Amino acid sequence: MTEEVKRNYLEINSLHDLKDGELPSEDYKVNLIEPTDFQLNKFFYKNIGKKHKWIDRLIWTEEQWIKYVSNKNVKTFVLKNKKNLVGFFELIIHPDKKEVEIAYFGILEEYQNKKLGSFLLSDAIKKSFQEKVDRVWLHTCSLDHKNALNNYLARGMKIFKSEIVKI
Repeated sequence: MTEEVKRNYLEINSLHDLKDGELPSEDYKVNLIEPTDFQLNKFFYKNIGKKHKWIDRLIWTEEQWIKYVSNKNVKTFVLKNKKNLVGFFELIIHPDKKEVEIAYFGILEEYQNKKLGSFLLSDAIKKSFQEKVDRVWLHTCSLDHKNALNNYLARGMKIFKSEIVKI
């Protein structure tokens, strides 16, 4: 059975265009995962992605996960509430193109609909521009969280391409 999915590609070209989301409380912190830990990436991918049909990495071997997170141009950041895992984002830095892709981004289900996505996305955009790039981009689709596209647009991102794909 095939399903039509709308995919939107969005970008932001300057930190000045960011409409910042607020820090919900001092209990929330975003940290770079150093050293890398593929198990954290895999945990978030599986737990956030299960409702949104993230399937491409489900077949990855441990070696593929390790190779991915060990790439010097991949950075993973985790949002915690005190010691509890809340959400994450992965940045793929493309220095040759002076751009960063927000490859994966999400909040665990028990923390959704609490305005944490706007804060986390703002942080992802800020951390991306720290890489001295001219562009930050991502793509989202109609299978993602119902507030995903609105969050991206509310933070100042603009759609530069849309397409319908069959899955």
